[in-house]
Amino acid sequence: MKPGSRRKNHAENGVSTLIEYVMITTIMVILFVVVLLEVNSNFMQGPAETLQYNAFTDIGNGISTRIVDVYAIAPTTGNITSSFTLPDEVAGQDYFVNIYTGATEADQGVRVYQGNIMSNISIAGISSTRNVTGNTTGSGIQQISYDSAGF
Repeated sequence: MKPGSRRKNHAENGVSTLIEYVMITTIMVILFVVVLLEVNSNFMQGPAETLQYNAFTDIGNGISTRIVDVYAIAPTTGNITSSFTLPDEVAGQDYFVNIYTGATEADQGVRVYQGNIMSNISIAGISSTRNVTGNTTGSGIQQISYDSAGF
């Protein structure tokens, strides 16, 4: 055995161990960065958008029911006003409520939206006999008013 070959073998082992640690660390850092980039969209934004859509659907159904209730008990002559509250925010963000008329007067609904998340709820039961309009936001006290003379 040559006296210098054993020393060369130890030097190669040291370099291989260093390269192994550098490669494993690089792969782990790359995987960590990829996971960090995906966590926000998959684990935070997706469920928040699902929560917003479901909350908007519940809010729209509640408003639609209140509108139908007010018009169901509306007097032949006179007026009636009903006040109610809505959540100030959904998933930490403001939202808007719009009562709209579609292609025909019988096609009326409640649209609750914020950004690209939107829920459309049909106003059933009064669409063909009463015209409903209005809009609001989530903050404050909202009112539904009916006046037999019109507005």
